[in-house]
Amino acid sequence: MTPSQQGRQSRRWGPGLVAFGGAVVVAALGGAATEIGPWYRGLQKPWFQPPDWLFGPAWTVIFALTAMAGLDAWNAARTRAARDGLLLLYALNGALNVLWSVLFFRLCHPDWALVEVVFLWLSILSLVIASGRQSRRAGWLLVPYLAWVSFAAVLNWAVVQLNPT
Repeated sequence: MTPSQQGRQSRRWGPGLVAFGGAVVVAALGGAATEIGPWYRGLQKPWFQPPDWLFGPAWTVIFALTAMAGLDAWNAARTRAARDGLLLLYALNGALNVLWSVLFFRLCHPDWALVEVVFLWLSILSLVIASGRQSRRAGWLLVPYLAWVSFAAVLNWAVVQLNPT
């Protein structure tokens, strides 16, 4: 393979590896921060909370859709500035996603997580808008993420209400 062919190959596969690798890293860090132990089990939870086993599959689908959206938007972006902006937004969102798990599960502060989820939600809305500007499909792929975190925010609020500190 010539150097030119190698460059084309890395341009084709590189963004996909970054998108899916980033999703895996965020999922792994968030999963590592999520401890379903005695403190969590002792919390009063709202009647509408899904069973614990549902969260893993739901997040797996959301992370896969987010990676596909990021890749789609990246490939549709026409300028380096647009790509850099997308990369920054996705990185910020990943950090906020992990931070929520740390605040809620590791630090045992659903009240702090409730404040943070507002910023997480806004970062997802920013992803929907910014990715959607590059590719309509990318924007739509992120809607389940926005919906799930909206529901998670309501769950978080209910947990705070049911478990006053």
